[in-house]
Amino acid sequence: MNNVLLAFSLILIAGLATGVGGLAVLFSKTTNTKFLSICLSFSAGVMLYVSFAEIFLEAMEALEYGYGERLGLLIATAAFFAGILLMMAIDKFIPHNDTITEILEPNAQGEKQFSPGEKKELKRTGLMSATALAIHNFPEGLITFIAFMHDPVMGIAIAIAIIIHNMPEGIATAAPIYYATGSKLKAFLISAGAGLVQVVGAFVAWLLWQNIFEDIDAVFGIAFAAVAGIMVFVAIHQLLPAAQKYGKHHLVMKWLFAGMAVMAASLVVLAFVF
Repeated sequence: MNNVLLAFSLILIAGLATGVGGLAVLFSKTTNTKFLSICLSFSAGVMLYVSFAEIFLEAMEALEYGYGERLGLLIATAAFFAGILLMMAIDKFIPHNDTITEILEPNAQGEKQFSPGEKKELKRTGLMSATALAIHNFPEGLITFIAFMHDPVMGIAIAIAIIIHNMPEGIATAAPIYYATGSKLKAFLISAGAGLVQVVGAFVAWLLWQNIFEDIDAVFGIAFAAVAGIMVFVAIHQLLPAAQKYGKHHLVMKWLFAGMAVMAASLVVLAFVF
């Protein structure tokens, strides 16, 4: 029971990180694009390292234990690329746009002015972004819960990656809502609500855990390999291109590797704690 409560608490914090990103934009008239690039690059580094150095290796170990070395490796590899294909399909039918600088750049007087038509379009963009974010966040909550229950170190590592990733997403969701409606509360609630869908995903995972998946290493192995593919896709397809857009190449690379280093150090520390 304690692990269940810890898992839900961790996922709640990760979901609230989206609201924190939303708050950041509400108290700033301009966007620090360099800082945004650093956040995106760092998050990509965290996701890439934890995917290859922890999650995929854990998946292979579980599957090789159940199916043997060769077949376990084959299944893990297939599940990894299945995760990537799943995200490609989601991205195709529910595109997720992190672009925010165009709507946050001020005019000569220091504030961006919008026509009624522009405000309507901004509101639509914000609501679409929130919907896409909520759909993307549901499996993240499910995955984090299952990972934590199977291996707390991996669950915490995934949650850290998601927390860092969620902050820029909160900005992308809150910014258009705020500039379209002028309501800080509405912008915050919508961005935070999209993030908290992760808790719903965790609840579904808990139900599955209680009734279906308990003590089945093969299920965990396939799920973790798919998670590794999903996180690699997010890092390469979404985070790095956005980071390159908002910052210089050398800045992006520096913070990409910094994210890897911090994640590596975190995993070492967590291995001694748990």
